[in-house]
Amino acid sequence: MQTTAHTNVDPAELAKFSDRAHRWWDPESEFRPLHQINPLRLEWIKTCASLQGKDVLDVGCGGVIFTDALARSAANALGIDLATKSLKVAQLHALEAQTPNVQYREVSAEALALERPASFDVVTCMEMLEHVPDPASIVKACAGMVK
Repeated sequence: MQTTAHTNVDPAELAKFSDRAHRWWDPESEFRPLHQINPLRLEWIKTCASLQGKDVLDVGCGGVIFTDALARSAANALGIDLATKSLKVAQLHALEAQTPNVQYREVSAEALALERPASFDVVTCMEMLEHVPDPASIVKACAGMVK
């Protein structure tokens, strides 16, 4: 399936996560498993690459549970997603929690890959590929954004 930067999205999936956006940071919500596995994910990433002072991209960041952890590990973290409400929750959380070195953008991985090729030291994509029509397009975009 051939997709462009603007069509590799499932509107039903965006709506589902937008409807739940206000619960991202509730560790007792349906996002509880993400809160629980987040430390393990972060430690695994740290075994693969140093994060301190590195430019790190989190693709499909949702409510930014993982992006926040990357930033708190001294990375310069950018989280991207197409779910507007989730990103608004992320921005509010960053302000409230005073998360350092973090930014969020509403942009597709494919569009960002065209804008910023070979720009990131580390690129992560957690819990996202199963939510898009063309996962291979996301993987290709992620590969193109790594330095």
